[in-house]
Formats: sequence, structure tokens, C-alpha cells
Amino acid sequence: MPRIGVTGHVALADGTAQLVYECLTRQLRGYPGAELQGITCLAEGSDQLFARAVLAAQGTYEVVLPAADYRERVIDRNAFDELVRRASAVSYMPFAHSDRDAYLAASQELLRRSELLLAVWDGNPSTVRGDTADVVRTARAWGVPVTVLWPTGARRG
Repeated sequence: MPRIGVTGHVALADGTAQLVYECLTRQLRGYPGAELQGITCLAEGSDQLFARAVLAAQGTYEVVLPAADYRERVIDRNAFDELVRRASAVSYMPFAHSDRDAYLAASQELLRRSELLLAVWDGNPSTVRGDTADVVRTARAWGVPVTVLWPTGARRG
């Protein structure tokens, strides 16, 4: 069963979410649906689009949440709650509060569980610890294969 993790930008410009979703959907077509297992931290933006693309491909996904208070950090709690309910498993990192340490720990746990990382990434270098570029760098250092996805016309918000 392919275990595919995701990292990617949270803030996407108008119209970019649809481009990213279509790109993720195309990428996942190569995997047998019932055997497809996604892994996501379920951040807004790319992570949630990935979860929806996995479901569209008839796969399942598990969620690694950074901290006990993570739900309070998301803007669209209804979308978040729906995706949590549809997850095959949900686990929490041992942090009470969501911060850079918690985000980094969750991303590292996601990488430990993944055979492949899809990175919805514009290719720009890291600006903070645990951001998309940092997760890509860590995956490569750990020997986790990375496929970078940034569709033509995509922009960060």
C-alpha cells in the first residue's frame, strides 16, 4: 500500500486552490484507490486539498495533528471537522499548544510514516523552521522521495 505524505503552502492566491487540487488529483491517479493511504497534518490549503484528492481517488488518509489546540488555529473549522471525521486515524503530537516546535514535530512524524512526499511548493527557500521548504529539505536528507507539485499559474496568497 503506497503511503503518501503531503506538505505544502497554506495561503494560496485566488484560483490557485483549484489548480492545486487538479494537480494532486492527477498525481494520485497512478495509485490504486483502495490501497492508497495518505498522511496529512490537515493544515488549511494544500494539506486539506490533498485529503480531498485522496478521497476522490477512493483512498484513505490518516491525520497527524501538531497539538491539542490545533483545531482552534484553523479558520474554517467546519471543513477541518469534516476532514477529521473522514480520516482513517487521527493522532496528536505531545504538545498542548500549536507552535513551530509542534508543527515541526508533526511534519517529522508524517515523514516517518511516508514512502513518498508530495510537496505543493513554489520552490522558494525556508523562511521559518518547519515550513514547506524545511520539510522538503528534511525529507530529502532522510531519504524520503519527494515529488514537487506547483502547477502553472499557481501563486501563494
